[in-house]
Parts: sequence; structure tokens; C-alpha cells
Amino acid sequence: MIGSTLPLLFLDVDGPLIPFGATRQQLPDGYPTYKTGRHVPGADTNPLITRVNPAHGPRLMALPCELVWATTWMSDANECLAPWLGLPELPVVTWLEPSDEDEQDGLHWKTRDLHRWAAGRPFAWLDDEITDTDRTWIEAHHPGQALLHRVDARHGIADEDFATLDHWLRLHQG
Repeated sequence: MIGSTLPLLFLDVDGPLIPFGATRQQLPDGYPTYKTGRHVPGADTNPLITRVNPAHGPRLMALPCELVWATTWMSDANECLAPWLGLPELPVVTWLEPSDEDEQDGLHWKTRDLHRWAAGRPFAWLDDEITDTDRTWIEAHHPGQALLHRVDARHGIADEDFATLDHWLRLHQG
């Protein structure tokens, strides 16, 4: 949305939308899988796509924000995941090369690029790899409000995560 005053919501895929990493003890029957009545290009080539709950699409669309893919899936997120979730084509963050400085300081390689992309706008970032180092860096460098929300990759985005995002986004919409 050009000129939007809504906060941005940067969405990671692996972990928040495609859960992974649970043990057999944690999920004895494995991960739940889902079907969608939509034609989804590329869904056959990615066996993990069926772990994405299509009900998350309408829930994401109902949040008062501008959704942005912040994932290594890049444009594949629009080609495969957006149709699966019933989302429109979303903007995609273009990643710059991470610096050696980031790795030494423990800063996530996405943090500086998301800060740059937000350009001062309020934003929430949904990812499974966010740390306190990222929060501290954003707090020191980002002039707007930001919520860096870590999702448990073993379970993916849950009701509590949606509630946290919805509450924060409503407080920070223009």
C-alpha cells in the first residue's frame, strides 16, 4: 500500500508458517497436514507446504497491517504460499549480503535489512530466530515502534501469537 499509515508485518515462512523441529516425543503422530481447495503452483514440489494451515491466511489478512514477506523463499512465497493461504501477492524484502560484523555481534542477518525496509514506519517482525540482540539493535536504531515477535518453530504461529500481533498492531496503526 503506497502511502499507507498501517504498520508493516514482516513474515518469515520456515518456523512461523511451516513448523519444524519437534521430536517424536513431542508430536508422536507427526505434524498435522492440511489441504486447500485452491490450485497452488509448486505445492507438489514442496512436501512441507501441507504443514501450512490455510486458515492462517484470513487471520493474517484481518490484522491491521501491511503484510510483507521477509523470508529466504523470496518470490516463491508469492508463487506458492500466497495462493495456499488465499493471500494476494505481497511485497518481498530484498536481502543484502550480511556483514561479518553482524555475525560477530550475534545480530540476525535480516535485522538491518528489515530496519532499512521499514524506513521509520512502525513494524512487527514474526520469525523463529529473533534474539534479544536483535531487539536491542532495533531499539537503538529504529525511530518508530517495533515488535520483534519470536515464534516457536516446533509449533508455528499459534492463537497466542495472533493475539499478541493483533493487540500490538491496533495500538500502533496510524
